Amino acid sequence: MKDYHINVFYSEEDEGYIADIPDLRHCSGFGLTPSEALAEVLKAKEAWLKSAKDKKKPVPAPTYRPAIYKAA
Repeated sequence: MKDYHINVFYSEEDEGYIADIPDLRHCSGFGLTPSEALAEVLKAKEAWLKSAKDKKKPVPAPTYRPAIYKAA
């Protein structure tokens, strides 16, 4: 099974790392290290998916891929 792409980047404004899942609207996590941000976004992903299931909302398929992976 394909899984969701996760972006991890440093935010000067927040003075820490942000991790987000583009396919899951508003699903993100914060940490002082990339590992902390990743751990937080993985918790957020589980909560996001559980909430969608509980509310019988559609769950988008994992489709996002960064431009660097697209064929020229």
